[in-house]
Amino acid sequence: MTPFEIITLVLAAAALLAAVVCVVLLLGLKKNAGDNGMAEEFRRNREEQAAGLRAFSRETNERLDRMQTAVNDSARNELESRAALSEKITRSLQEISDREQQSSARQMKFLGDSLAKMQESNEKKLEEMRATVDEKLTATLTTRLDSSFKTVSEQLQNVYTSLGEMKELSQGVTTNVSTLNKVLTNVKVRGSWAEVQLEGILDQTIPGRYVKNYSPKNNGERVEFAVRFPSSSGEEIYLPIDSKFPMEDYIRVCDAADRGDVAALQAARKALADRVKSEAKDVKKYIFVPKTTPFAILYLATEGLYAEISSSKDGLAEALQAQNVMIAGPTTITAMLTSFAMGFRAIDINEKADEIRKLLGAAKTQYDKFGDVLEKARKKISEAGTALDDARDRNRLIQKTLRNVEAVPAEGVLPELAGGETPDVE
Repeated sequence: MTPFEIITLVLAAAALLAAVVCVVLLLGLKKNAGDNGMAEEFRRNREEQAAGLRAFSRETNERLDRMQTAVNDSARNELESRAALSEKITRSLQEISDREQQSSARQMKFLGDSLAKMQESNEKKLEEMRATVDEKLTATLTTRLDSSFKTVSEQLQNVYTSLGEMKELSQGVTTNVSTLNKVLTNVKVRGSWAEVQLEGILDQTIPGRYVKNYSPKNNGERVEFAVRFPSSSGEEIYLPIDSKFPMEDYIRVCDAADRGDVAALQAARKALADRVKSEAKDVKKYIFVPKTTPFAILYLATEGLYAEISSSKDGLAEALQAQNVMIAGPTTITAMLTSFAMGFRAIDINEKADEIRKLLGAAKTQYDKFGDVLEKARKKISEAGTALDDARDRNRLIQKTLRNVEAVPAEGVLPELAGGETPDVE
């Protein structure tokens, strides 16, 4: 709603209010008029009021016209001012935009120049750094290559020296192998070697629990080793162990297997089985119950020989076991003797426990006797205490009796009494 419309509404409301007031006054005057004078006066008042209303209406219309003109002029001035302000703001924004564009162009140019200078400086520095790094890398690489070549040369020299030493050692090994082959081809020496090997195993597992060259029948037949076992009767029982090394037959089996000759392999295995059976018969004669265990052990000096016999398809190992002869290789005999050693330790522990039990029994007997001695000593001490109590009571009674007796000077007593000390009286 425009200011003009607001003013028009206000004036119309005022005019309506004035008309209402006039009507109320006329009604009041008409009611109170009692004659024609009052009616005339009422008419004149009405005419005056009508004239006043017309004048007020004219004046109001004139004022409204002037106000409309003023409002129109104000609106026109306002529009012109706004147009001028808008134009001024547009010009200012354009100037600001132009200045910003010019400033941005200058900044872009400055930044472009700065980046170009920075890039040029960085390229120069990178070139200098590359040259420095290349120089240092070249020097370092040269130094390290020289050092590496020197180290490699020294290591190659050491390798050549080691190769010469290995050559000498290989010659020595070849000589030793030849010597060992000669030794092993000698049956007596080969048997001694197996015996020494078995003795070493016995010393490692059960030292002091075996005897050498044991004769169970007290004749010329002697087994190489016999393990001593304690028995409930107090006498020891011996387990015969004899070492055998049928090398020639075993080598024939290995050669036939390497050649792939089935017929020769079967023949060699049969010969080896016959040889082992013959050796088992020799070992069986050392069984002499009750001095020995009801079985003996045939020791085979190598694992390969033991594996060949134990894996025989003819059941050679079972057949020998049925004859109370057990076969054992180095690993098997070691495990068996280790189990024997554990049993021996258990026996020793039991013996020690029995000794400790006997010592505890003797200590208990002595402790009972000591209790009796303590009881006797307690009785003696109790009797001595009773005697001391009686002596103390008698002493008190004597003192009480002699309390009124006059004391005699020391010069008048007997010399033996004068020279003594007065006893302490409680």
